[in-house]
Order: sequence, then structure tokens, then C-alpha cells
Amino acid sequence: MNEGDLRLVVVDDQASIREALAMMLDMTPGLSVVATAADGLEAVAMAAEHRPDVVLMDLRMPKMDGIAATGQITARFPEIAVVVLTTFEDDASIIAALGAGARGYLTKQAGREDIARAARAAAAGQAVLDPAVQARLVAAAVGGLAPGGGSVDPAGAGSDVRPRTLPDGLSAREGEVLALIAAGRSNKEIAVGLFVSEATVKTHVNNIFAKLAVRDRAQAVHYAFTHGLV
Repeated sequence: MNEGDLRLVVVDDQASIREALAMMLDMTPGLSVVATAADGLEAVAMAAEHRPDVVLMDLRMPKMDGIAATGQITARFPEIAVVVLTTFEDDASIIAALGAGARGYLTKQAGREDIARAARAAAAGQAVLDPAVQARLVAAAVGGLAPGGGSVDPAGAGSDVRPRTLPDGLSAREGEVLALIAAGRSNKEIAVGLFVSEATVKTHVNNIFAKLAVRDRAQAVHYAFTHGLV
């Protein structure tokens, strides 16, 4: 391991996958696998022992599943970023993982460079989503912002969104922006979808962070899911 390498723990109950993934990532410049785990209990123990930068977490495992392990790790060690790496991309799994505090969600179709980029981004506090997962969350996000029969088109424009009461003093537009952040959209993508300038989106994002007392997009995503905004 070189000084400055991103330190990873790889968690998967299938030994062949766990070992292959750990070997592949350990050979990636700038990354170092410091431990592996075969279930959620081991994942929590390895996180406590090694204090890695990132834990790559499978979901369906014996003894303790990835959702419970993610919740324990993010609660006890908020500086550790958890990125889910799983075969499952159903809405329930995605929402549960992000609600537990995961900063990223990838499927096992992701390649080495995709996983490496996700690990680096998560360690920097960014939310990272697999494109297929992002598409599902965009659909959920825009649907969830249209109570009472209102609708929002898939591009993110919401001309028919009806006002609703949002927590912590969020305005309707801020709620819309927050949901799109939770869906993995960048400021530029949100600006295009809502037909506003990128500077306007940045202002909304800053206001959201201040009202919610969060420091980054990952915390904002967690807030959105735990408060039922997506």
C-alpha cells in the first residue's frame, strides 16, 4: 500500500467474487484493499478495526445483511463511506440502502474503473449511482413530487407540480431540487431539467444545505430518503 492510497474493505458472501474483486481493486493505482468480509457482522468488525475510507458492501448476506451493516457503520463511523455493490436494483433495496446511509449504489455489472471512480467520489462525499439505479430513482423522485394527480416529466420539468408542505422550511422548488439530487442528478442536469440557470440551481442547493444542516450531497440524499421525499 502506498501512502495516500484510498483504503477499502470489500464485503461479499461469495468467496470467489470477494477475492476476485479485492485482487482487482488492490491492483488499481491509488486503491488499497485492507480487509475483506463475508457477512455484515464481519463488515462492521473490519470497519472498526481498519477504519477504511470506503466499504464496498454486498446486500444479501448471512448473519447480518448489507442494509443493517451499512446502518451500523455509518452511525458509528460517519467518516467511512459505504458504496453498495450488488446484483439487486429493485426500488426497495435501493431506498433501504440509501436510507441506511450508503453514499453509492452500483450493480455488479460495473467494471473496475466504474467501481474505482465510485469509491473515490464517495470518499469525497459525493453520491454515486449506477445509471440503471439513477433511472429508477429519477422516476420515483419526479413521481413523488406530484401529489394529488400532478405530474413531472422524465426530464425533470415540473409545471404541474402542486404545492405541498415540506419539512424544515423547504420551498416547493427546493424540494424538487432535493429529490433530483437524491436521484443522482448534477447541478447542470437539474438546471436543464427545470429550465433554470446552473447558478440558480447552485443557490437552491446552498439554501437546502443550510436549512437541512447538511454538509454535502451524500447527507442530502440520506435526508431525502429518511424523510420520505423520494
